[in-house]
Formats: sequence, C-alpha cells, structure tokens
Amino acid sequence: MLHLRLITPAERTDDVVRLIERTVGATHLVVLPRAARNPAGDVVLCDVAREAGDELLSDLQELGLEETGSIAVENIDLSLSLRADKAEAEAPGEGADAVLWEHLTDATHEDSTLSVTYLAFITLATMIAACGVVLDNAVLIVGAMAVGPEFGPLAGISTSIVQRAPRLALRSLIALLVGFAVAMAVTVGFSLFMDALDLFSKDRLEGDRPQTGFVYAPDAFSFVVAVLAGVAGTLSLTSAKSGALVGVAISVTTVPAAANAAVALSYGDMNQTWGSAQQLLLNLLGIILAGTLTLLIQKWAWSKQRPPAKAT
Repeated sequence: MLHLRLITPAERTDDVVRLIERTVGATHLVVLPRAARNPAGDVVLCDVAREAGDELLSDLQELGLEETGSIAVENIDLSLSLRADKAEAEAPGEGADAVLWEHLTDATHEDSTLSVTYLAFITLATMIAACGVVLDNAVLIVGAMAVGPEFGPLAGISTSIVQRAPRLALRSLIALLVGFAVAMAVTVGFSLFMDALDLFSKDRLEGDRPQTGFVYAPDAFSFVVAVLAGVAGTLSLTSAKSGALVGVAISVTTVPAAANAAVALSYGDMNQTWGSAQQLLLNLLGIILAGTLTLLIQKWAWSKQRPPAKAT
C-alpha cells in the first residue's frame, strides 16, 4: 500500500475527494479542512493499493495539484486493516508488477546526478578494480562492481527514453561520461603511483590472469549478460527490490573494464586498453537497450489492465 498526503486549495478539495472515491484500490480517506499553512489549504490523506497508485497520481497531476498544492507519497510497510486488504484485492494486477512512473523518474533523477559523492564512489570503485585486475583477484573485482554507482545513470537514460524526458537523458549522460572519464583519469595516476611503489607492474598486468582476463576480452556472452542484467536491474528499480539490484551490480563488467583500460593505458598497452574499452561500451549499450525495452513492455502491459472507475 501507498500513503498519500495531499495539500489542496479549498476550491479543489471536492474534486480531489471525488477522484479518490472513484479510484479502485483507494481507502482510508481523511479530509482536514484548513489544516495546511504553507501553502494554505486543506489536507487530504488516503491509502491506495500500489497497483492503482500510478493512475491516481497522474489524475491528481492533471488537476494541477503539484503546482497549487502538494503531493507526497510514502510506502506503507505494515497496514492492519480489513479495508486495506479489500482495496488491494479490488485493484487489478499485483502490486509487485506496478510501476510508479513519477517515483521512477524522481529516483533515477537523483541517482544520475553528477555530484561529489557520485564521483567519489565511481572513482573508488575503479581504483579497487585496478587492484583487482593487477592482482588477478576476483574478490576485489566483485567488490568494485558492488561499489560502482553507474547503474543509476544507465537507468536514467532508459527512463528518459521511455518517458521522453530530454533533461533527464542529458543529466544521466553527463553523469555517465564525466564519471567514467574522471574515474579513469584518476586511476591512471593511481596506477603510476602504485608502480612507483613497486606494487603494480606491467608484467603482472600482461601475465596470465585466469580470474580477470575476461575484462578486456569482450565476446557475445558479454552482451548477453549485460542485457540480462539490464532487465533484472530495471525490474529491481520498478519493484523496489534493492537486493536484486546489488546482484545486478556484481554481474556486469563496467567498472572493471574501465579500470583495466586505465591501468593498461598507464603502461602503454593499447591492445588491453582497446579491448577493455570495447567491453565497457558493449556492457553499457546492453544495459541501456535492455532497460529501455523492459520499461516499454511494462508500460504496455500495465496499460492493458488499468483499473475501472468506481460507480458514483
């Protein structure tokens, strides 16, 4: 269930209440006249089944409520109510399959913002991966994958394509390109520093690496895994399954490929640099393609089961 807290101008309250009353899956309606001070207006509270939430939010926006008042949405972790159970049963579909498009757009907008924290995480992840490729240590590679924040901008690009949001697309693309550029540049310097300390060496990089050699040897399986991970990652975002997203993060060779390219570049090994760059681009393309197709399919499938309006 979702909990909605609305601030409505007094002249809009009746329209909002009628809209909620017509929504299949909405319950626990509360109206507090003149309770809001900034902005001034009435406060309307209600609970709605997740599978009916997206349509209700869209209808509220059509009333201009986000401009004249406020729409706040929270997840309800526990609701002990027969009315809530009845509302969820009446709403068509399953809550886990529902996509809250406004929430997805807002979440990807935040995750795809080029910030100091984002740059720190992607740079640290790339440096950890650099240690992993030189030491041929799969544990470090997995750790670097888990730390990397690059799925946020990738999801942002997919969402922007489906939602036709050019600003989100530009923001996500900038975060992705600048993030990897900064991370790789810093990792080149890190590699040279580690070489000066005799902790990295060209022989280690170009030696036999059974655990990490795949990061600069792209093949058909690289693209297949990227597509599968893109589907899983997108589903984890739309269904709020954060545990699945962690699994996605440690299954795709993006940060390790960037790290290998940076280390190889510091030693002038252009074969590994080019191979790693191909691996990186292949994985990014696969994730974006899969994410976009997944969202399009979800949008189409859910449009086929829009809940009917309650009789008035």
